[in-house]
Amino acid sequence: MSACDLSAGEPVKSQLPEGKRWKQVWSDEFDGTELDRTKWDFRLHIMQTRHQTFTTDGVVVKEGLLHLNLVEKDGQYYSPHLQTGRNFLDRPGDPYSNGMTWPIAKIEPPLFAHRYGYYEIRCQLQKQPGWWSAFWLQSPTIGANLDPAVSGVELDIMENFTRDNRISHNIHWNGYGKDHKSKGSGNRKVEETPDRFHTFGLHWTRTHYVFYVDGKESWRVDGPVSHTEQFILVSTECGGYRNGRRDQPSEEMKKAVLPDAFVVDYVRVFDEAE
Repeated sequence: MSACDLSAGEPVKSQLPEGKRWKQVWSDEFDGTELDRTKWDFRLHIMQTRHQTFTTDGVVVKEGLLHLNLVEKDGQYYSPHLQTGRNFLDRPGDPYSNGMTWPIAKIEPPLFAHRYGYYEIRCQLQKQPGWWSAFWLQSPTIGANLDPAVSGVELDIMENFTRDNRISHNIHWNGYGKDHKSKGSGNRKVEETPDRFHTFGLHWTRTHYVFYVDGKESWRVDGPVSHTEQFILVSTECGGYRNGRRDQPSEEMKKAVLPDAFVVDYVRVFDEAE
């Protein structure tokens, strides 16, 4: 991997696949004092249903870092779920609906969507049990038909479910019902660094995907390859609320000691330069 020469004063350089020339096409360095809402929206719904644990609270931007904080209130847990676009199945009919309603919300253009290139995050994983973090790409129309090249592929660049420095890479296609298919890397051990920051990246090409951890190739898979633009998610989620008891955290979640946060230094997207 080679470092990318960024603007003067940039504290950390990107770790980019060698042998190619790269140009940066999008980024958030979190240099302000609040979340840049021209770049990020909040994911609050799943299948038009308001998900209890997804919140607009707990987001703090300070000293060049994004903190997605775990929030506890009256025995319930909440955490933020950020995205640069929206899946068509998540559009609510009513902001506080608990199921399918009509009419569905207007289709909104994504704040940022892209295809191919290199996608990178630099982050600190959370410390407490029970909740997880992820950096991933999603298609607005995944599962709308059985051609993933057209309808898209969920690309999980990093998912972290446990506190033993193990992450995984995964891809999903054909939606999330009986036609759903997936491939995964299995657990990948992340060696600890002095400052606890790690980089996770994906090189999405027209023929395959290559995943990276701290500048080293971790997994590659031939496809299926999405040829449609997809949006970025930087997400956290509290455990237990999807497992048949939507009003209850998992037992692991109840062991968490606050404060805790998933901390992000930057998110960057690069294209191969001609």
